[in-house]
This record gives sequence, C-alpha cells and structure tokens, in this order.
Amino acid sequence: MIKWAGAFVGFFIRGFAGAIIGFFVGSVLDSFGGSGSRRGGSVFSDFTRPSVSPADFELNLLSLCSIVIKADGQVSQRELDYVRQYFLSTYGKEKANAIFRTFNDVIKKREVSAQHICSYLVQRTRYEVRLQLLHFLFGIAQADGQVSKAEVDKLRELAGYLRVGRYDFESIMAMFIRSADNAYKILEIEKTVTDDEVKKAYRKMAKKYHPDKVVMENEAIKRGAEEKFKEVQKAYETIQKERGMS
Repeated sequence: MIKWAGAFVGFFIRGFAGAIIGFFVGSVLDSFGGSGSRRGGSVFSDFTRPSVSPADFELNLLSLCSIVIKADGQVSQRELDYVRQYFLSTYGKEKANAIFRTFNDVIKKREVSAQHICSYLVQRTRYEVRLQLLHFLFGIAQADGQVSKAEVDKLRELAGYLRVGRYDFESIMAMFIRSADNAYKILEIEKTVTDDEVKKAYRKMAKKYHPDKVVMENEAIKRGAEEKFKEVQKAYETIQKERGMS
C-alpha cells in the first residue's frame, strides 16, 4: 500500500520523523486512489488512474449520448429509442425511466462540454474502455439508418478528446460505414499487405478488442466489446475468403 511505501521512503530521508510524515501522506493517497478498488469504483480504471463511480460514468455517458444525438442539428426519435432500449435492458424499467428523465433534461436543456467530459474519462478509464465507448456512440449515430457527415465529424472530435488514435477511429468507423475495403480498415492494414501481415494484424486486433480486455460493469461497453471482437473476426474471414488464405 502507498502509506507503507511512504513510510519506508520517509525513514531513509528524515529518519523516524520522516517515516511518520510519509505514512500520513501515503494514507491520504490511499484514501483517494489505492482503496478505490475495494469500494467498487475500479471497474472503470487501472492501477495508475483515480477511480470513477458507476453513477459518474453513467452521467458522463448520458452527456456524450446527447452530444451525438444533437450532432446533426435534430433529435432523432430512433436514436432516442436506441438509448432508451439500452437503459431498459441494462437496468430494468423503474431505474431506466428515472435515468431517462435525466437524459431528457440533458438533451433538451443543458449544454455540456465534450472536451471537459472526455478529459474526465481519459483520466479515469483505460484505453480499451474508451474504444468501446466510441463504438457505442457510433451505434447511436447509426440507429436512424445512417451515420451523417455531421455525426462523423462530431464522433471524430470526441475521439480526439478521448485520445483514441486515428487508426483505431477508422477501424471502428468501418464497422458502421461500409466501403469496398472495410475489412482491411477494420484490421488497420492496407490491401497491399502480404498474407502473413494480414494474419499478424488479425492476431493484434483480436488481442486488442478481446472482451476480456474490458473489465467493467457497464453493459453498453461490454456489448460493444463483444460486437467489435466479432467484427474483427468477420473482417479476417472476409479477407481469408477473398485471398484464398488457409
């Protein structure tokens, strides 16, 4: 624990008095970060980040959903239904209705700072979680049948704030906006690569997007991990068939 490490370092610097000071400082740090894993918040964090509570995560998720829904200047009922169905399947009717009332308030009345929200999440969630969060937001944008240019631009902006890399963004986008070389985009490779490079890229992406990488309680993020992993497998199978790979 941090408090004992602090005491150890303090002892060598200032002797017994330093050990007491180090123990005290370490105890304070433990109370804010180290013990968070025992209070249930660490499902959204790794050992180097402060924890975020499920309630805080949900509130920030609501805000990001509202940003995506309003990205093209209109509030689509199908996109609202997509979010509502997520809440219903995740929390049940009673809690979902309460959450959705808050969501309606965010949609209709509040202006939220995308940069502020994403900065908060960057500090408190692992990169794998942010990838699946972006996947979920793309799902909202596609709920009305298509992802508009305004929505793509907004999602690209959010990805930047979430510090999601360009290739990862293009890979996720390819799962929702189809094109001739989608399978290659999903695996983050060019069509000119060798078969061995295709296999290497598949192994890398399968490892990156394996659901076990996302250790958290939020069902939307869990489902996003599973869906994304399936898309990676499908992309590899498509390329295998196209090239006649064994």
